[in-house]
Amino acid sequence: MKRYIEGKLTIYTPTFNRAYCLPQLYNSLLRQSKQHFEWLIIDDGSTDGTEELVDTWIKEAPFKIKYFKQKNEGKMAKVNFAHQIINTELNMCMDSDDYLTDNAVEEIFFTWEEAKNVPKICGMVGLDLLINGKIIGTEFPANLKKIKFSDFDRLGVKGDKKFIYKTSIISSYPGYPSIDGEKFPAPGYLYRLVDVDYDLWIINKPLCMVEYLEDGLSKNKYNQFKNVPNSFMFYRHERMRLSTSFSDRFKNAIHFVSSGLFAKKNLFKNNHYPITTFLAVPFGTALNWYIRKTNKKGVV
Repeated sequence: MKRYIEGKLTIYTPTFNRAYCLPQLYNSLLRQSKQHFEWLIIDDGSTDGTEELVDTWIKEAPFKIKYFKQKNEGKMAKVNFAHQIINTELNMCMDSDDYLTDNAVEEIFFTWEEAKNVPKICGMVGLDLLINGKIIGTEFPANLKKIKFSDFDRLGVKGDKKFIYKTSIISSYPGYPSIDGEKFPAPGYLYRLVDVDYDLWIINKPLCMVEYLEDGLSKNKYNQFKNVPNSFMFYRHERMRLSTSFSDRFKNAIHFVSSGLFAKKNLFKNNHYPITTFLAVPFGTALNWYIRKTNKKGVV
């Protein structure tokens, strides 16, 4: 059985041509009030001098930096790789255009002392801030100590959040799939698989500063619907399987239909929810038409 280093966190960053913004993340790591962490950088085939930049940091940083450069396969493939090689008790993904609040690592370990012995806890979840200091979406309900990612909508929790997982748990689940050579677009897929068995302990404090750049995934969701439809078909079918209400299953069936039209695939082959899908066809067709016509870039 693989052993994990207790009391230590791996902050891992999949990156592609982000040498222009990686320094703000690096500087935020230097400012941490508790440095019980190492930084794992997984380069998705950058051509902008990222490797040379990271090499200077490896030589000077007071914390350990591991760097791997690989062929371009997309962010989720790099997350799969990270989960295979991380050997610390906890791990957290930090996008290359985000950075940590100065006491984020200290807050994580302070909370983990309370959470780690609670049954069925797989990690923690904290708040994200915009660079103007405004919380993204909402805080968590004040009376809650634990939550499932899949319950966010039901409980009125909105916006991106920062997830910290116990490595031995999240690495035991299947990784993000690669479908027809597409770059898998949905980070929430793995969270929902873990959700079936575990809860997250809440850190109702900001951990991460976020800037939505024009070349980021969240800014280009509409194009992803068009460009990786087979992956979205798989994801939406999985969302139907994992749904806990008919309304959620029906919403995902609408997206499933839209993605199937982009992929030009049979909507009912190997579909475990044919009736729900049939009812969603008119709405999914309308959504598909809207996505084809819109010039927007954000999330539907």
